[in-house]
Amino acid sequence: MKYIKQNLIFVCLFSVLSLLLCSCSESEKKVEIEKAKYTVIEEKGNCQIRQYEPYIAAETLVDSDFDEAGNIAFGRLFKYISGNNRKKESIAMTSPVNQQSEKIAMTAPVSQEKSADKYIVSFVMPSKYTLDTLPEPIDPNVVIKQIPARKIAAIRYSGTWGQKRYLEHKTKLEEFIKEKKLKVTGEDIFARYDPPFQVWFLRRNEVWIPVE
Repeated sequence: MKYIKQNLIFVCLFSVLSLLLCSCSESEKKVEIEKAKYTVIEEKGNCQIRQYEPYIAAETLVDSDFDEAGNIAFGRLFKYISGNNRKKESIAMTSPVNQQSEKIAMTAPVSQEKSADKYIVSFVMPSKYTLDTLPEPIDPNVVIKQIPARKIAAIRYSGTWGQKRYLEHKTKLEEFIKEKKLKVTGEDIFARYDPPFQVWFLRRNEVWIPVE
């Protein structure tokens, strides 16, 4: 019995070690993944002010809560880059995957009903494409948009993708923005740089807030 327990412990430890090694290997491979291009203007701790170059994004609107929106959207967008487009062309994965709440214009009358969260989730497209050359999505829920050059305040952190941790770092970033006397010009964005199978403590997560 003691021998069996020792074997089980060994198997568990080996499995954990294998997972860590795979994650480290994936982290090394990530270097090859194209990212949205930016220049760091100013930096303090894990906060930065960045100037982003224009890029094209494939995005989808998801009617769900914060934690589930990314999972639902990832399936749609991954199908698009995997060939679910008019050219049946595979498109290289880039980073980050961005998620932000949808801003809805005020209308009248105002009625109170069950409120459903809506989030826009987007994949950054490889820089080799233009709006004319990027394959057209087959899924009508996936749209292609040109994102203009913009200034972003960002804070980087590791860990899980939950809303609680996101909001904690959003608060820290807002304090940084206030300290730098910057003007917020858009909705906050959740930027994820890693695939779901990456272990939580090796993930690169960021909160972005457009500023000027």
